[in-house]
Amino acid sequence: MNFYKLDKSNTLQNDKLSKKELDKELKSFTNPTRIMGIINANDDSFFESSRFKGSDAINKINSMINDGACIIDIGAVSTRPGSVEVEVEEELNRIRPICDIIKKEKLYEKVDFSIDSYTPSVIEYALKSGFKIVNDVTGLNNDDVAKITAKYNASVVIMHMKGTPKDMQNNPSYDDVMIDIDNFFKERISKAKSFGIDDIILDVGIGFGKTLEHNLILLKNMEHFKHFGYEVLIGSSRKSLIDNIVPSLIQERLSGTLAIHLDSIRKGASIVRCHDVKEHYQAIKIQEAIDNC
Repeated sequence: MNFYKLDKSNTLQNDKLSKKELDKELKSFTNPTRIMGIINANDDSFFESSRFKGSDAINKINSMINDGACIIDIGAVSTRPGSVEVEVEEELNRIRPICDIIKKEKLYEKVDFSIDSYTPSVIEYALKSGFKIVNDVTGLNNDDVAKITAKYNASVVIMHMKGTPKDMQNNPSYDDVMIDIDNFFKERISKAKSFGIDDIILDVGIGFGKTLEHNLILLKNMEHFKHFGYEVLIGSSRKSLIDNIVPSLIQERLSGTLAIHLDSIRKGASIVRCHDVKEHYQAIKIQEAIDNC
């Protein structure tokens, strides 16, 4: 696998980029590392230990804050491979109690909250409750999501996904995964700006319509996507690509997760979406101490 770079016409080229050049590019867009903890308000997310409801979710949120989370990402619908959509009212019923407590107790003053949804009414309810980030796995496919995000002056995570959660892992293919996702980001960044959204975060969508090879290419070349000038989010927590390399149960994939995330941070990712906040905080701080000594 080669590194990728842009030529003077802003066209992606499959050329090798020296380590010195990479480091120079990365220093131009340096952001402090932030940990995004995951809370799932549903019963079918792929990692059982991330599922919480009502007051239990609030207890977990406070625990994550104490453990070092800067952002808490809350969703009520599974997007694991093969999952199906739920009714809007059902998604809203799942998320509403958590949003209400966050608003009542003003927890948004302690940490930034992100709503993991692509449903306009759910997103608006969360933003009214003090959430500041919209984590959209469809990458602003719905104009209404873009309108609501702009209305509340929220940040947006533009994630790439090929297909839908139900069918995304049915033999996904690309002409060139790097070029295709680069072009996708160009289009969706332009769309976000056209609606008045300025605070943008990019997520290549590891495991969302990608084979193991696609995932590895994206991870190896993570630094490329910094050329847009926006923060890059990495979210590989306990995902199946780890099992595809070293056979392991979901509960056994923390070490593989940390390896991927630490490498991605070194390659420019500044937001780490994970289930295990405390362990990530320790690993990141140790790596920072080594790098800064």
